[in-house]
Amino acid sequence: MALTDMKCKKATSVSDDGRALKSRKYSDSSIKGFYLEVRESGGKYWRLKYRLNDKENRFSIGVYPDISLANARKVALKTRELVAEGIDPNARKRAEKNATKMAASDSFEMIAKEWLENWKGDKSKTTIVRAEGILKNWLLPTLGHMAITDITPPELLRTLKRIESSVKNASNNVYSAKRAKELSGQIFRYGIATGRTFIDPSRDIGAALKPHTTKHFSAITEPKDIGRLMLAIETYDGGIVVKTALYLSAYLFCRPTELRHLEWSEFNWEENRIEIPAEKMKMREPLIIPLSDQVIELVKYLQPLTGRGRYVFPSQRGQGRPMSDNAVRLALRTLGYDKETMTAHGFRAMARTALAEQLEIPSDWIEAQLAHAVSDANGRAYNRTRFIKQRTGMMQQWGDYLDRLKVIAGGGNVIVANF
Repeated sequence: MALTDMKCKKATSVSDDGRALKSRKYSDSSIKGFYLEVRESGGKYWRLKYRLNDKENRFSIGVYPDISLANARKVALKTRELVAEGIDPNARKRAEKNATKMAASDSFEMIAKEWLENWKGDKSKTTIVRAEGILKNWLLPTLGHMAITDITPPELLRTLKRIESSVKNASNNVYSAKRAKELSGQIFRYGIATGRTFIDPSRDIGAALKPHTTKHFSAITEPKDIGRLMLAIETYDGGIVVKTALYLSAYLFCRPTELRHLEWSEFNWEENRIEIPAEKMKMREPLIIPLSDQVIELVKYLQPLTGRGRYVFPSQRGQGRPMSDNAVRLALRTLGYDKETMTAHGFRAMARTALAEQLEIPSDWIEAQLAHAVSDANGRAYNRTRFIKQRTGMMQQWGDYLDRLKVIAGGGNVIVANF
């Protein structure tokens, strides 16, 4: 007897004489071997029984009512045709499933995720977040579903061109497209190394993108302007924590992120220096910052206020979080310095320029204190104790120099010279 939709709806695992069965089969006479199996749990499953190579098998079509009677019959008829041709439908189904799985593993998204896990091991949190943002916002939405071997240079270029025209800030969109190209290139090269593709389409499209001009952080470098800045910091009335951060930005000239995340546990008072561990540094190398008398005085004054917490410069929202990355920037704006004149990162350029040009400090000492990745004549990379004695004297000399410039800016009777 042929099945009907009503019969399928009413079908149960109970026998005609009222016995509870673990499962019951309802055959459909329209197709040989086609039936609906009803389980004791209430689940209903379409099956097709077939014989191939003198062996009886069953093919699972799907679940009722997700698959209707009409659609189940269509699948059953096609499956019967395969059997008639000597093709095992179960073997074919497994092959298709494996092919789909292999295609998914070779998609741009899957390879990008593999690359990301492999790449981010020694990278800073900021660098990782930036890469994840490029993937999530730009590359994966358009390329993620594609097999990596199907992505051609024109296809990748279209994605990068969308970045150039989508970001509101004209300088940022060109830079974002450039970074996306570099990142995608790393993913394609990882795919080549792992045997999933043979070409890197990012290699040939550089000339088709708009050129990006590197814009350096704005910084004050003239001695008289440095003195005025130090004098302005002296007048800042936005709170002792931010004021101290402004001062230390000048005296220590470490990266803004390193300053914001500075912890009390990183102060070595026996040696009068700060010791920042490698995992917090951009170059993944530890850094020693010798403390000048000026810095020691400032920090000792701040310690009773924030010393019970983790961070030297805690957030206003709670001691467990570091100061906002906007704190120093907004303080500079309050003092009258716009982003075209001075930035939080600009304190590093200010120190680098003045130390070299005004105090005539050897560049090796300066670069070592800036924690830049510079190798010596023998190819040895930066290490935290390199030139430590010279850097200790340099940091005190720098602190004294800033104080002199501040006095001059305030009209003090100090002789101007190359200190």
